[in-house]
Amino acid sequence: MATASIGGSHLVASTQAGAIFGWQLLWLVVAVNVLKYPFFRFGVEYTLATGNNLIEGYKIKGPWYFYCFTALNVLAAVVSTAGVLLLTASLLHYALPVNVSVTLLCWLILGVCLMILLFGHFKALDNVAKVIMVVLTITTVAAFIVAFNNGPMTPADYEGPSPYKLAMLGFMVALMGWMPAPIEVSALSSLWLKAKQKQQVITKKQGLLDFNVGYWLTAVLALVFFGLGVLVQYGQTSGTVLGGVAFAQRLIDMYALTIGEWSRPLVSMIAFLCLFGTTITVLDGYSRTLNESHKLLGFKQSKHSLNIWLLVQSLAGMIIVLFFKSALAPMLTFAMTLAFITTPVFAWLNFRLVKSEPSIQHGKFLQGLTWLGMLYLVGFALAFLIWKFF
Repeated sequence: MATASIGGSHLVASTQAGAIFGWQLLWLVVAVNVLKYPFFRFGVEYTLATGNNLIEGYKIKGPWYFYCFTALNVLAAVVSTAGVLLLTASLLHYALPVNVSVTLLCWLILGVCLMILLFGHFKALDNVAKVIMVVLTITTVAAFIVAFNNGPMTPADYEGPSPYKLAMLGFMVALMGWMPAPIEVSALSSLWLKAKQKQQVITKKQGLLDFNVGYWLTAVLALVFFGLGVLVQYGQTSGTVLGGVAFAQRLIDMYALTIGEWSRPLVSMIAFLCLFGTTITVLDGYSRTLNESHKLLGFKQSKHSLNIWLLVQSLAGMIIVLFFKSALAPMLTFAMTLAFITTPVFAWLNFRLVKSEPSIQHGKFLQGLTWLGMLYLVGFALAFLIWKFF
């Protein structure tokens, strides 16, 4: 879950929020991570208690929820695949000493990911994800410590823009859409948990520990990336660009110019590991949800169905890269915004699923956090829709 989450939301959205507005939106990053927590946790709890994954739960709960999830999930799978592929390839393009086209790099990265997933399956994914997260955590924290010791690079007389204007509501909603991850990642976590249960016995305590480590590591790293954006980018003449080679060049150049030229390989490693980890887990996770939805729709399954969906998703994502890469930035913004608007729906459904299971009991703190989270998510979503359309 952590490797699926740490990518566009952290390296782009969180860093950009700090780079543009300084510390002003720190509360927003903290709030959305804390208040989304119960609804991601419910997915793991539901699977541990019932043995069913969340998509099966949606089908049991009602056809409207199931079909709605399936339709939105298809869109999210294709857009997310294209987005993370292009961002990862852009970073690699900038880091390589030779000039290789971004499109070719997309194919190469996709090929490596498919080899890992097609031949190694879940065990390979699990091991690769753990290695990536250990290296990523060490390098990210190291970069933050250096930047913190150097102090902020903001000019003394700089007055940044305010995020508390109605026009900035769209930016705030997009920032929260993939923070710490799209809500459908709760379904991905549920399917990954079932895959792991086939290899070993997982107790409730073990399952929740695994989830909590991944979730809160993701939340802490969101704050670290936000802090890096403030310390090394806030008040500079150029900001982070959402998508493309320009994004990679400005991100890595700005860190190297402020922290020191020695940091260029370090920052390149952080950025590439972020997005390579995101790419491989996005490919695996969304293909599992597509395959599960296909099965629950009543279509015949074979032992190769998951691999077929993995290849179909990959091809669809590459088609987006080939034909719409010039419009990737607005497409990513649209995907992040859509993710937030749909969050209250699936948050409520996850909540109703665990409420229907008498074996799942929560203390008053988690119950209060759940209702506070619902009010927060619904309130922001309604405010955005009213501002956007009325």
